[in-house]
Amino acid sequence: MGRLDGKACVVTGAGSGIGRATAQKLAEEGGRVVCVDNAADAVEATAADIGSAAVPVAADVSRRSECTAFVERCVDEFGAIDVLVNNAGVNLPGVFHEVPDETIDRTIGVNVLGHIYACQAAIPHMLQKGGGSIVNISSVNGVVAEPYLAIYATSKGAVVMLSRGIALDYAKQGIRCNVVCPGWVDTPINYAHADMLGGLQQVYDTIDSFQPIGRPGEPREIANVIAFLGSDEASFVTGSVILADGGMTAQ
Repeated sequence: MGRLDGKACVVTGAGSGIGRATAQKLAEEGGRVVCVDNAADAVEATAADIGSAAVPVAADVSRRSECTAFVERCVDEFGAIDVLVNNAGVNLPGVFHEVPDETIDRTIGVNVLGHIYACQAAIPHMLQKGGGSIVNISSVNGVVAEPYLAIYATSKGAVVMLSRGIALDYAKQGIRCNVVCPGWVDTPINYAHADMLGGLQQVYDTIDSFQPIGRPGEPREIANVIAFLGSDEASFVTGSVILADGGMTAQ
């Protein structure tokens, strides 16, 4: 018996990194998964690797209509939406006063509005069923800042407060909402930031200076946390900010 047997799940950003690892983990735990990503080929590959328990959907989460569509696809395919994992995100670093409007708009659109739109689409179905679990993926930069990431950190801080607000609004209606804040994980979303810090190898050579565990996280390690929060084992956990950061914020 898996921890998510029979549960209908949506994972955004499932084409790579944490999202791909999460979709795989939820399926291993018995979940049926709608895998969402704006990169059609990547998300189709994720679903193909998982097999019959997965359905790929190409979508841009910054568009409300597309969020509504992938939630409806989950309900049509699996009869419900029990677990929503809002993982899709962009990290577009830059010197703050030089960041162009298009970068600001894209960052807020994907990292904040995408979470809002997907939650608003899923919650009515969860209310109808009597409950559900929402797991929003923020970042360690939702609670601490780093150079060149002011806009990104702004968006991720918003995700933290969004998650807490949703948790309070629906606590008595069986819907739990939690937020996971990963530290530096070995995924492509971090590579542009690494370039501004002297390159990926430089970051990894000095990682113990800011991440005490002394190595980057692996996507699977974050997926394990998400799977727990999505499962009934986390039935008393809502409104929590889970820092999976290798000790970064303990300093």
